Amino acid sequence: MATCEVCGNSYGMTFEVHAQGAVHVFDCFSCAIHRMAPICEHCRVQIIGQGVEADGHWYCGAHCARAEGKAGIIDRV
Repeated sequence: MATCEVCGNSYGMTFEVHAQGAVHVFDCFSCAIHRMAPICEHCRVQIIGQGVEADGHWYCGAHCARAEGKAGIIDRV
């Protein structure tokens, strides 16, 4: 059994996430999101959906990007 790197739970059905040359082990998606999801640089919410990247900064949506002075950012509908 592997151990979740977030909560420490030893679980027979853990899974690995390979990202940026590192391997992470989690027992549930909640722990994976907690560790892996980027944080909006304006409102500080974890970005679970697509988010918006502007000039190397991550935002939960166009509204937060514009609030930080990023021009020309729009949400897609």
